[in-house]
This record gives sequence, C-alpha cells and structure tokens, in this order.
Amino acid sequence: MKPKIFFTLAAGALALANSTAHAEDGFQSIFNGKDLTGWAGRPQHWSVEDGAITGITTKETPAQGNNFLIARDGEKDLIVGDFELRCSFKFTGDWGNSGIQYRSLALPNFVVNGYQADMETGPTYSGILYEEGTGRRGILAQRGQKVVIKDDPANPGKPKIEVTGSLGDAKEIGAAIDPRKWNDYVVIAQGNHLQHFINGHQTVDVVDEQESKAAKSGILALQLHAGQPMKIQFKNLQLKSTALKKSIVAGLDRLQGVWMATQMTARGEKVDTDAVAKLKLTIEKDTYHVESPEFSDQGTFSVSETASPKTMDVVTANGDRLAAIYEISGDTMKVCYATGGGSRPTNFAGDGADQVVTVYKRQKN
Repeated sequence: MKPKIFFTLAAGALALANSTAHAEDGFQSIFNGKDLTGWAGRPQHWSVEDGAITGITTKETPAQGNNFLIARDGEKDLIVGDFELRCSFKFTGDWGNSGIQYRSLALPNFVVNGYQADMETGPTYSGILYEEGTGRRGILAQRGQKVVIKDDPANPGKPKIEVTGSLGDAKEIGAAIDPRKWNDYVVIAQGNHLQHFINGHQTVDVVDEQESKAAKSGILALQLHAGQPMKIQFKNLQLKSTALKKSIVAGLDRLQGVWMATQMTARGEKVDTDAVAKLKLTIEKDTYHVESPEFSDQGTFSVSETASPKTMDVVTANGDRLAAIYEISGDTMKVCYATGGGSRPTNFAGDGADQVVTVYKRQKN
C-alpha cells in the first residue's frame, strides 16, 4: 500500500473512531456551523462568521445594555438541568467581555439573568462564576477558588461565600488563557455543584447551598457586554444534558393557556373569594404572567411529572425561587408553594406558615 493511501485511510479511521467515541459520550452539537438556526438574539449583533457564532458591537450598533444570544429547542428556549457544555471562544480587538449563561432566566428583548461562566480580554475574570442581573448575587467565585455558598444568618436572603480551598494560583491559571486565540471552555453543573474549566485547567469549584437562590434549571445563552465596541466568537458547542426534555419540561403542554383563580389559602387562612376571582394566570411555553388589580408578576418555571406529587420550580423576574407542587384534573389546576425560599410542600393542605395554595380553572378559547 502506498504511504499516501495508508495515511489517508488511517486519518479516516481515526476521525471515525473519534466521531463514534463522541456519540457514545452523549454529546450533541447545538450549533450547525453555518447559521443561527437553533438560536435567537438581536440580528444587528449576532451572526455566523468563518463557521463561528459571532457577536459584534460597534459605535453605530452599541449593545444597549448586556444582551444575549439564547439557545433554542424548536420554538422554545432550550432548558437544561444537569449538563456538561463544551465550546471554544476567542476575542478580536483591544477589549471584550462575554460569558456563557446557564440555568438562567430569559427576560424581554434578549436580556438574561443567572449563572455566568465569565470570559474577557483582561487578566481577572475569565473562568469566574458570576451571577448576572440587577439584584443578583454578583461574583460568587474568583478564579482558582473552591467555594460553598450559604445563606447569611446576619443578612437574610444574602449569600455567605465561604472559600473552602484552592485550585491553584489565579495568575498562573490565567496565564494559560490567550483571549485572542481559541480557548476551550467546559462548564459542568450537577445538582448544586458547579465547575468551570478553561484549556484543561479548572478555574472554579462551587457548591451553591443557598436554596432560595440556587438555580436547578434554566436556559443557555451567550453574552455581549455593554461598553466599548467588541467582537467575540464561539464554535464547537457541544452539550450533554441528563435532564433535557425529561423531568424538567415534561407536562408543560398541559399547562399552556389562560387560568383564572377560584380559591386561595394563604398560611392556613382562606383568602376573600372576590379578590381571588380577579387573579389571572397566563402560561406560554415555560413562562408565566400573573396579574390582578393589585399586582403583576412574571417569570419562568419548570415541572417534573416523575415525582409524586408533581413538582414545579418557579423563578420570578427578580430572581426569587419558589419550590411548589401541582396537580391537574380536567380543567382544574391546584398549586401549592412555599414563600420566602421555604422548603417544598409535601401536600396541598396549605397550613404551613409559609405556604400558599391556589386553585385555578382553565379558560376556554
């Protein structure tokens, strides 16, 4: 056999072997390398260039606040729970700041709040864990830190960040990152354990034990930061998600539509029927909007029909998390949740000091 033919066949066999191993690992590509099918964002900022997702801001088209390209699953946002994401990134130009949003909340006009695996052209933030959004917790782990996040007894609702160990010197880890060349980023989320890696070096190791704030599921997105003109590119986006399309999103179809409240029990006492009857709940995909003459609220949620009773995890627009249970019988839905970040109810009695039970009736089209 001629050497050229041998090496051609060997290269083909190696590529096939790598492809097979990749498939066995359970990873799926979430970018086709050609266009933004499967993604949604502001068209003036996001495109595909040289086979890579490309985010660009200029003096003529500024970011107008941080904005995001959101991964999609058909017509819905892609929801992940436990997952591993692999991708490569690089910046072009003098300045840049970006990030990978995960288990996050989508707000209007392609704004996203939640966990962020950070990256920048500067020397400090690449690899850290940041929680994006007004009223969120900000920097949760610096590069090189092992961290446990808990509630702060002295400041209810605020995080107490305990540094429990080291992954190495932050500057030495950062020295392995060249932001203007391709860098490999890995994000792993298993339960409340979050890990980031860049170019094979672990950058943070976080256990988020702040139950009222820790995200169990949410969307994936890529960030364009407000500020100076910048250019960021991403390629080779591969996702392995153990919870995708299973317990997290199962049952959503049965919840779609408009619901009017008929009964409510709050902290063991029945709420006035006339007031309850003005409460309207609209569910579209994995988002909700509650409105009444007195208040309005919106956010996202995920459900699991594998538990008994069925569970629902709600994230409000300001980042509060409500652990709930629910059941549906015909056109009637009953939801019981704990306020103030309390533990998930186990029944629909609603007699707990922090529990609210609401019964809804589906409205006909």
